[in-house]
Amino acid sequence: MTREFSLGNYRFIPSVFQYSAGAAADDGYEIERVRFDRLVPLAEGFALAAKFIQEAGRPLTAFCACELRSPAAFSEEGFRAFNLHYVKTLSEWGVFDGTTNPVARSNVCPEIDPPSEPSFYAFSFTRPTRSTAPTFVIAGGAEAREGSGTYVERTVRYRDLSLEGLREKVRFTTTSQMESRMAAFGFGFGWKDTTGVQAYSVHDFHHALVDELVRRGALRSGLTWHFARPPVVDLEYEMDCRRVMREVVI
Repeated sequence: MTREFSLGNYRFIPSVFQYSAGAAADDGYEIERVRFDRLVPLAEGFALAAKFIQEAGRPLTAFCACELRSPAAFSEEGFRAFNLHYVKTLSEWGVFDGTTNPVARSNVCPEIDPPSEPSFYAFSFTRPTRSTAPTFVIAGGAEAREGSGTYVERTVRYRDLSLEGLREKVRFTTTSQMESRMAAFGFGFGWKDTTGVQAYSVHDFHHALVDELVRRGALRSGLTWHFARPPVVDLEYEMDCRRVMREVVI
């Protein structure tokens, strides 16, 4: 079930306090994605995003998704501490109400040449459009089941890096995370609609590529593989996807 965020002109899939599972623009609006040419530290990234959004004539509440990079994978406690810091700016912008966060997010950790502090890679916001084409951004999802419990309890094939273990992690992320989230918007969204798909792993998952991704239509627009780890220790594979017609690099 989705919820409306009328202040931002989009609807979202409720998830946890630090992010939503996805955002889709309302009728009469579209999502624009803005990627930074270089990684910028979190505070600077928020400031540049605010400037860009306001210069586009939009309120800060139009901010609907972001892609972050962190120095290394967090422990569960460290991840929560980071998230409590991250949502402060969203509270100041009138986006996060203290309980519910409509902003979709990916946050991964480059294995080589990581940033020295949490940084922005890209962000997305809504803007008016005459187009009737739908646009959406699905948040990053890894091989951890939704619900309560620790990551140890919820992770598919926990610490199993065998070929079959990795295949099952890819399968779960592709279906139970990406496909389920796209379907949650209720408009028949699926891989056929995506304009961009990204995968994050430091492991070779080529053996799972054809059956778990290509045959499912997930590579309609190709695949961008980032040599990076998911944000929590012992998660091994993450994905996100989007349907966005307007993308710029600044």
